[in-house]
Amino acid sequence: MSNKALYKKICEQKKGLPLFMQPWWLDAVCENWDVAIAKKGDEITGAWAYPIESKIGVSILRNPVLTPYLGPHVFYPADVKESNLDNFEHETVSELIKQLPKTKVWHLAIQPGMKQVGLFKQHKLRPQAQQTFLLELKDSEETLLANMKDTTRRNIRMAEKEVTITNSASYLKDMYKFQKATLSKKGVSVPYSLKDLERIMKACEKNNAATLWIAKSDKKIQAMVWQVWDDNCSYYFMGGQNPETNSYKAMSLLLWHTIKEAKKRGHTTFDLEGSMDEGVERFFRNFGGERALYIVLHKNDSILWKIKKMIFK
Repeated sequence: MSNKALYKKICEQKKGLPLFMQPWWLDAVCENWDVAIAKKGDEITGAWAYPIESKIGVSILRNPVLTPYLGPHVFYPADVKESNLDNFEHETVSELIKQLPKTKVWHLAIQPGMKQVGLFKQHKLRPQAQQTFLLELKDSEETLLANMKDTTRRNIRMAEKEVTITNSASYLKDMYKFQKATLSKKGVSVPYSLKDLERIMKACEKNNAATLWIAKSDKKIQAMVWQVWDDNCSYYFMGGQNPETNSYKAMSLLLWHTIKEAKKRGHTTFDLEGSMDEGVERFFRNFGGERALYIVLHKNDSILWKIKKMIFK
């Protein structure tokens, strides 16, 4: 049995694998992918799914389009002592990284919680920290709301009097239009197509893993949030505001709505997928989540890729 076939079997049997590591997600975002698998005896101890990519003859290991995290996933034994967790993780990730293809270029963001910086450096990778905000959903709605900044709570209360919320994937084209408008103002081109969004949404709907929420006022779209999830976590996957209305109040209400929906689903965490953009970071920070760092692994051993990066900055 190939590693890929074994991995699909593992994902069917084991709960708790993050959404972006699920085989169906990888099928939707990658032209081709494979997986490294670590074992201890007959037990599977870890897996690292990765895309197979080559550009201008250069092998690259990076996150596929619209996939915020990848990297290793460790299956801890039920009886492992807390004092042994780090050693078990280190051994597992060490085995996995040895199985990865010898790749010239890395730009790979891995899931929050993985802290094996020393190990990655040993393999000539340059770790860089980025941030997200995680909301723990064990608290009551009242507590979650109380933890928000006063202005955010006030915007939510005001929007509740003006906005109605529905859900339908048929508005995906509008989401794409709003995204283009927002990025255009920042002088950034959209790094994905409408077809990419439609393919991912189709896969999510087939696996009951997404909802597109729409906030309207007077029958006009104010804002949208695309929420995705796995067994444990909900994610703010994508959001968009109508550039004709730019209703920050509607967006605040919509995000609060997705947080409540995540709680109803029994999810333990809501990942706001924080941004390094100052304005977006401030907006997410006001929702009271805990700042969490995740690692992006860099490497560039290709002269061709260095030249490309110099020309196309």
